[in-house]
Amino acid sequence: MDYLFIKWVHILSSTILFGTGIGSAFFLFMANRRKDIAAIYFATRHVVIADWLFTTPAVILQLLTGLYLVHLGHYPLTEGWIKWGLVLYFFAGACWLPVVWMQIRMRDMAKAALTSGTSLPARYWLFDRWWVILGSLAFPTVAVIFWLMVAKP
Repeated sequence: MDYLFIKWVHILSSTILFGTGIGSAFFLFMANRRKDIAAIYFATRHVVIADWLFTTPAVILQLLTGLYLVHLGHYPLTEGWIKWGLVLYFFAGACWLPVVWMQIRMRDMAKAALTSGTSLPARYWLFDRWWVILGSLAFPTVAVIFWLMVAKP
């Protein structure tokens, strides 16, 4: 029973992690392409909220439940699929942490531009470029982690 419950939490949190991530990324990406400051502020504000409410707890649960499932299944941490899963997990996290920081700054820049009636600064668009690059690295990484969890090669 313990194993099935932890596995359910692990699968649920991975679904929340990936779903929130791809949904948030889509809405912010589309808002940025429109270059409508009000839409950008709306999107950045809600993406930041979604990261705190959904993504952050899911990221934490993924590691904790994953390690507990490894323990319950009596797998060694040195097993290839586990080792690579952890390496990729931390790589995706290394992409995600600066993205969270940038999203907060992007939200603040969008709010300031909206309030003052000015354009977004060049720094916003530099952050947007890095946000896309880091997200483009993190999302396929998470997909590979899913494959490792299911296939256990």
